[in-house]
Amino acid sequence: MTEIRRHLHRNPELSNEERETQAHVKHAGRGRVEWNQARGRLRPRRGRRGHGRSLETQGRIRADIDALPIAETSGMPFRSERPGVMHACGHDAHAAMGYAASVLLERQKQSFSGSVRIIFQPAEEAEPLGGRRFVEQGLLDEVDAAIGIHVDPYTETGKIAVGAGPYTLACDTFDVTVTGKAAHAAKPSEGVDAIAVACSIVTELQKIVSREIDPYDPLVVSITGIEGGGAYNVIAAEARLKGTIRSGHEATRQHAWKRLRQIVEGVAACHNASAVVDLRQGEPPVINDPDMVEIIRRSGADLLGQENMLSAPGWTVADDFAFYSERCPSIYFLLGIRNEELGAVYPLHHPRFQVDEQALAIGAVVLSDAARNFLMPPN
Repeated sequence: MTEIRRHLHRNPELSNEERETQAHVKHAGRGRVEWNQARGRLRPRRGRRGHGRSLETQGRIRADIDALPIAETSGMPFRSERPGVMHACGHDAHAAMGYAASVLLERQKQSFSGSVRIIFQPAEEAEPLGGRRFVEQGLLDEVDAAIGIHVDPYTETGKIAVGAGPYTLACDTFDVTVTGKAAHAAKPSEGVDAIAVACSIVTELQKIVSREIDPYDPLVVSITGIEGGGAYNVIAAEARLKGTIRSGHEATRQHAWKRLRQIVEGVAACHNASAVVDLRQGEPPVINDPDMVEIIRRSGADLLGQENMLSAPGWTVADDFAFYSERCPSIYFLLGIRNEELGAVYPLHHPRFQVDEQALAIGAVVLSDAARNFLMPPN
């Protein structure tokens, strides 16, 4: 499992480009005793589009496999060998734990009734999202439940965090194009400054969250990019913004969409400019099923002790596992990987992000045990 994780870490691939990752998962462990015992019984399936793969054995477990456009600076001996690409979100660890879980389940197949499909899903980080695509391709048809795992640098190794209800936020992205009128920089009154208008839009958009939404209702509106102009002596005729909306409830999501358009268009009109919004709907929030939460709690407590099972409120990040949770009872839980003895701890999507590999065995066992417990025959 560790060897698989390190190989994937050295050779990361971006969303929708995971050809070599998929091939390595397919051939992982060839020649090992565990894989030889399973050969012929672990049946590979590939999605009709994209670069994902699944294994079936005698539920559903999902692990994502894509990396991020980040230049790694961790200094690890198995750091990324691909400039500007890094597994900074732990998907290499997810894939390795998913594979190990499949081997464990194959060994224990006499103790449960049914089948488990291990999904090695591409493109969690970027559109077109792999979770949406896998659902559309029917890989969740006739599935009774889904289990997803994510490493968590905020939780100590040896602990698991999980909770019922909304567990991640919906994620939508938008682009705004502001059109003004060019003029000489020494005579701004003769033009309409698109950059100044864009700055006013950024300020006003923050009031959606701070003045229009209940503080207990999760909503984040972030502007993540702004560009415009090109010369020192020219008032910019155009400026572009981009950003994201994260929301926990559909009504709040719809309100944010409506107010985004109203504010952008209204502020632009106030300054004699015009603006166009391109809003793209992404993944919905992950919703954890209470019964599935209890299965993870039992499996984790058996392995780690009840004191190491944390009731966590969830994340403001998004995950396209949400498309799975829309289709069947699902659970998305967090595996602690924080170990300060290994050095400084960095957050997800950081160029120095690291995974405490001691946690991988915990994740693999909990995944397999939870799936097995779900499929245990009634007494």
